[in-house]
Amino acid sequence: MANRPLRFGVVAGEASGDLLGAGLIQAIKQQHPDAVFEGIAGPQMMAAGAHSLFPMDRLSVMGIVEVLGRYRELLGMRRQLARHFKQNPPDAFIGIDAPDFNLGLERQLREARIKTVHYVSPSVWAWRQRRVKKIAAATDLMLTLFPFEAAFYQQYQVPVRFVGHPLADTIPLEVDKATARQSLGLPLDAEILALLPGSRANELQYLARPFLETACWLQARRPDLRFVVPLANAERRRQFEEALAALEKEGKGLHGLTLVEGHSREVMAAADAVLLASGTAALEAMLLKRPMVVAYKLAPLTYWLATRLLKVENVSLPNLLAGETLVPELIQHAATPENLGREVLVFFENHHSRESLNQRFSAIHRELRRDASQQAAQAILQMLEGQQAKRQAY
Repeated sequence: MANRPLRFGVVAGEASGDLLGAGLIQAIKQQHPDAVFEGIAGPQMMAAGAHSLFPMDRLSVMGIVEVLGRYRELLGMRRQLARHFKQNPPDAFIGIDAPDFNLGLERQLREARIKTVHYVSPSVWAWRQRRVKKIAAATDLMLTLFPFEAAFYQQYQVPVRFVGHPLADTIPLEVDKATARQSLGLPLDAEILALLPGSRANELQYLARPFLETACWLQARRPDLRFVVPLANAERRRQFEEALAALEKEGKGLHGLTLVEGHSREVMAAADAVLLASGTAALEAMLLKRPMVVAYKLAPLTYWLATRLLKVENVSLPNLLAGETLVPELIQHAATPENLGREVLVFFENHHSRESLNQRFSAIHRELRRDASQQAAQAILQMLEGQQAKRQAY
């Protein structure tokens, strides 16, 4: 390792992986400035010094139909990458998330005696747990963002390191609500509920209307309550406005509603409480110390399948991290305006409940705040040093 530059193969499949990869590259380069990274990288990783053999957006595909439509192309990309790395073996290959693509590639490379790392665990602890055997065959080291994931892999003797979550590093332990409100032009003294019905079209399809009806239910009981809705892009805004127009057509008016394109983190920071779709937004709300109610709705057949596959009682990250139900989760038929409204109302009427939740959220935040990029870099470099020591021993 000391005689030549370290070489790494690396593949990220979407923007979140690109951000993780950029932080990891920077952390490794702090110790090995001449380290080389190549594979599939996004703009952040390329800015950090990675060379991309394919455009990352060709890998950023979601949904069964979309994947099937690009299956041959994706398979061809994976074959070419496997051939390239076998012919030019890196010191280690790092697959960042994108498990459907990366784990198959990792297995091929590991069989060729190339060390492999997978950064960001698939949700194997929640469903299809038998996949852990395939993961064990594919990777020499799993890097997890959450401690409960590491505990799961330890049960199966898979080498694992909990590195913490980058969001916990970037979001401060205390967030200034007044500053967030000023940046969004919101009144400093109002009661505000943030509504986050999701960033995908199908999420808004199922949650935009229930969330709006929940807002109406709440406003009937707290007339001065205001609502702020961040929408991921112009298309999601149009979709939400259609749901709002349909509600108004039925005579269900709603005042004090502000729509914002983007800025979801600032909106949650500005709010007193949050009603949101289950997902990464729940983790952000927790790190921002905002009380929340989590909801989710799926197509009936998808929900039926999910209930038979899931192996965990809770689905939201705050509850999974706490190991108990800290925040209400209202899924499918339970996600009615009345049920959602009653749970939200608790946070506006019971300040003790909000303070207790804040303390629990702060404790979890500190547990996740570990400088994830440095931890991940250290774990990978230690793995390589251990490998070199074994070679020297022989």
